[in-house]
Amino acid sequence: MKFKWSYIQLPFLLVLVAFLYGFSEQRNNARKINGVHVEFMMGENLYVTEEAVNKLLIQNEVASAEIGKEILDLNRVEKLLNQHDMIENAEVFLSLNGKLQTKISQRKPIGRSVGETSFYLDRNGEVMPLSTHYSARVPLLEGMSSENVREAFPLVTYIHNDEFLTRNITGIRRLPGAKFELELREMDFKIYLGKAENLDLKFNNFKAFYKKAMNDEKLETYKKVNLQFGDQVVCTKK
Repeated sequence: MKFKWSYIQLPFLLVLVAFLYGFSEQRNNARKINGVHVEFMMGENLYVTEEAVNKLLIQNEVASAEIGKEILDLNRVEKLLNQHDMIENAEVFLSLNGKLQTKISQRKPIGRSVGETSFYLDRNGEVMPLSTHYSARVPLLEGMSSENVREAFPLVTYIHNDEFLTRNITGIRRLPGAKFELELREMDFKIYLGKAENLDLKFNNFKAFYKKAMNDEKLETYKKVNLQFGDQVVCTKK
């Protein structure tokens, strides 16, 4: 019986490939983490810095050069970063050269509460602490607490998404009955909004009034503009 090398050639090659793959995988897993790279989405690192992220990872023994790739729990790292007060979302992965890559989206404040307690209201309607690194230029929220600030969230969001209102409105005051009064950047009259409802109608009426009064050079003659009736603008002169 002749020995046929072709019969065992393919199985031998398969075993060899499997051995080399396993050996390579074992060596790769045994490698240590080769540093940390922090990337801020949209290029913004206003409220949390790269140094703060690295410090957080080091304190929790994540960024240590002694940690092997095989024991690094990427889900734990993401959870750790997402628990930071200034981080909205974090994605973590390892690069081919063993560097820990982190992509971070920061929380975005759209209003700042002032008074007995100071905090931001972020774009998701959640309370956000103030930052020691940066102060956001957003409308000031008066008469609000962490318990009732969500009542103002639809109003603050509407203003944040409107260029004209963002440019002109600097303050939002909560009045009894969950009603609101607005302050303008350049004009000294107040806007009485009432409840935060029918905002499209109320603000469209206000824009029409503002444009006409500005053309007539009468903006300085008013001390109060009432929008609570929705279908009309009621003005009180000085």
